Amino acid sequence: MSWPILSVTIFLPLVGALFIMMMRGDEEAEKRNARWVALWTTLITFAISLILLYRFDPSSAEFQFVEKRPWLAGAITYHVGVDGISLPFLILTTALLPVCIIASWLPIQQRVKEYMIAFLVLETLMVGSFAALDLVLFYLFFEGGLIPMFLIIGVWGGPRRVYASFKFFLYTFLGSVLMLLAIMAMYWDAGTTEIPTLLRHGFPRGLQTWAWLAFLASFAVKLPMWPVHTWLPDAHVEAPTAGSVILAAILLKLGGYGFLRFSLPMFPAASHDLAPLIFALSVIAVIYTSLVALAQEDMKKLIAYSSVAHMGFVTMGIFAATAQGVAGGIFQMISHGIVSAALFLCVGVVYDRMHTHEIAAFGGLVNRMPLYAAAFMVFTLANIGLPGTTGFIGEFLTLIGTFRVNTWVATLAATGSILSAAYALWLYRKVIFGALTKASLAAIKDLDYREIITLGPLVVLTILFGIYPKPVLDMSAASVAQLLENYDRAIGAAKAAALLAH
Repeated sequence: MSWPILSVTIFLPLVGALFIMMMRGDEEAEKRNARWVALWTTLITFAISLILLYRFDPSSAEFQFVEKRPWLAGAITYHVGVDGISLPFLILTTALLPVCIIASWLPIQQRVKEYMIAFLVLETLMVGSFAALDLVLFYLFFEGGLIPMFLIIGVWGGPRRVYASFKFFLYTFLGSVLMLLAIMAMYWDAGTTEIPTLLRHGFPRGLQTWAWLAFLASFAVKLPMWPVHTWLPDAHVEAPTAGSVILAAILLKLGGYGFLRFSLPMFPAASHDLAPLIFALSVIAVIYTSLVALAQEDMKKLIAYSSVAHMGFVTMGIFAATAQGVAGGIFQMISHGIVSAALFLCVGVVYDRMHTHEIAAFGGLVNRMPLYAAAFMVFTLANIGLPGTTGFIGEFLTLIGTFRVNTWVATLAATGSILSAAYALWLYRKVIFGALTKASLAAIKDLDYREIITLGPLVVLTILFGIYPKPVLDMSAASVAQLLENYDRAIGAAKAAALLAH
């Protein structure tokens, strides 16, 4: 194949955004056309990404669909490609964007053109982040994603949207400045910013620790890990429904992806020595944020805190550096991408009808909205990690992988599963069951076709991958095996060097 399929996947949404920008007409026609162009652009991008999936060879751990062009000053190249770790996230991104556009169809009535442009630009930047094979290119895509998200929260968000969007921007940007310094240091040491070369380059021990901490500063905020997670509940509560979906499903995953792509393989000795720090932060995240979730009065805040807890399992699994732990971390991120996206869509459904997401405003919805209650139940159970749903596989694998390294960490983290059942079922009971006493809910309507189209596929995926997780696990198996083989080799060499020094 000669055509640059990966570049097309990355930049096609940008073409759609330019097309919407140039459209002229009366206001209603502009709104209608912007929606349709955005929908078709995201659907075609998704279709092309499925060709990538179809042609991808899961038995190879090498980067595939690689494209390379000279770009800046001879040193920095436009270099993209995917392997088994980045492809699942790329597919998740392209699959969820059409869902976001459909979910925004009726709720967004102000500045529709600008809104659709922001989403399409965001898609290009997110897909680019997962496909970049040059550190500087990754940094540009990674940071660029802040701008459309900042606008989506700040322009179309709730009453405290300006505060939330600035907090989101400043937190994420501050962490990334340190990453930029680390990228410069890595360039001076290795003489290149190309990721495949850097993966084979042995960085000196001192640089590893500092660079690892700098990358941690950036990815911990993005993921968010405790204690730098406080921007997330604010951003979620204020963001429009589709904004919350993208934030929870894709942007958070950039942090976990960063750990897998940079921290673990490039700084193995530092990752090994500082793993206890990650374990401590992960366990606090799992237990503390689950307890905080129990005290929430807002549906979106509760789901946001549950996201922080679920990402605690991810970081724990990744830095356990066992086959089950890393595979479980990747699976947990994909699963959380599907489930949290669906939960925010569910909140969006009732928000469109009642214009509030306070838990106290609802009750007894099962009487008026049986379809909604059924869909919400599937996602609530997946969020808890019930066997037979995607949530179980990821949590179970990360716990097994961590148990092999540190039994205490795994045991403490397992209590998080019990707490997650407590807050998720409490929320479900409050909103769905009970007597329909509130007069305002008497005329509330069940899911319409548009909402069934957005939630239906997510219900199917949640159950399908819960029963048959093989496609996701197989896709990343070879890349995970190679990552861990290199990691173990580096740790072995480091221990041998330490013995010689003694």
